[in-house]
Amino acid sequence: MSLNVDDDELVSEMDEAPSFASSLPVPNVQEMVRNNPLQVPERYARSQEELEKVNHMPHLSSEVPVIDLALLSNGNKEELLKLDVACKEWGFFQIVNHGVQKELLQKMKDAASEFFELPAEEKKKYAMDSSDIQGYGQAYVVSEEQTLDWSDALMLVTYPTRYRKLQFWPKTPEGFKEIIEAYASEVRRVSQELLSLLSVIMGMQKHVLLELHQESLQALRVNYYPPCSTPEQVLGLSPHSDANTITLLMQDDDITGLEIRHQGGWVPVTPISDALVVNVGDVIEIWSNGKYKSVEHRAVTNKNKRRISYALFLCPQDDVEVEPLDYMIDSHNPKLYQKVRYGDYLRQSMKRKMEGKAHIDVAMTEDSESDMRNKDE
Repeated sequence: MSLNVDDDELVSEMDEAPSFASSLPVPNVQEMVRNNPLQVPERYARSQEELEKVNHMPHLSSEVPVIDLALLSNGNKEELLKLDVACKEWGFFQIVNHGVQKELLQKMKDAASEFFELPAEEKKKYAMDSSDIQGYGQAYVVSEEQTLDWSDALMLVTYPTRYRKLQFWPKTPEGFKEIIEAYASEVRRVSQELLSLLSVIMGMQKHVLLELHQESLQALRVNYYPPCSTPEQVLGLSPHSDANTITLLMQDDDITGLEIRHQGGWVPVTPISDALVVNVGDVIEIWSNGKYKSVEHRAVTNKNKRRISYALFLCPQDDVEVEPLDYMIDSHNPKLYQKVRYGDYLRQSMKRKMEGKAHIDVAMTEDSESDMRNKDE
């Protein structure tokens, strides 16, 4: 094989790494807090109207489902029922006994914490390019007018490996890259196990959803939420649902920040040591024809403590066509969503600010949109 052919193949492989969405540059929140801990710039402050609408429901935190993955994988009927109820009524649940080693979870936490404590100039070496969201910075900033989130993030595509843009993978602290790889690999295994089980509760063979993720896209987002002198004025992450299949999140053990929309209010998800929080994404909502709901969630900040969370997003490949599966449609359950190409759906969601569940409307049929409007009136 000639050198020219090899070069062409290398270029072709590099060209396969996709871009996702551009984001406007904004100040680094962590540095802003370091320089002036009492300041909350106007662009981060939520409106009084928005704040008055908040209905906190901490008394429901203990009701967020907790599922034993080891029992679930062994076909335990009680755990399968809990999974079904969790996906229908909550869109969120926590899993324990998932098989990811505690030592690896702690290594990921320690390395990420060390990265965010690096000097600003060191972290800027991995700053997001203006044309994409991989790297260190803030994503989903689409206008100069939108209210900003009180957080910074490190975002990396982890699978397929050819999609990795390694120039954005931190070389400091030493070994961070290898820890990210190990963590992503283990959580990917858990996500594939969950896809098999979701297939089962949707009345299908175990392999059905896995086959729709044969070379699935997986991305890591490590969120850093600095403390805020007036946490009631800001949000660490705006309310949104996830435009993917499922998300698996590791939280800090000692501080609550994730809140989910339930029964018209916001329910804090209390961290359980070594557990992973799982949420249903828009893709599962569409495939299940609305039986399982992707639920709005957000992150709040804390007055005295910083918080870090670690989200892994599992997505179909760009070319997968997403629409309600035949198994989920019958005379009593008409088709609620139209077919969308996943790559187009994902990028459209990234080109707008995070705003509740507004984006899934693009996949709804006209009849289902009309029904939703009538329910709201």
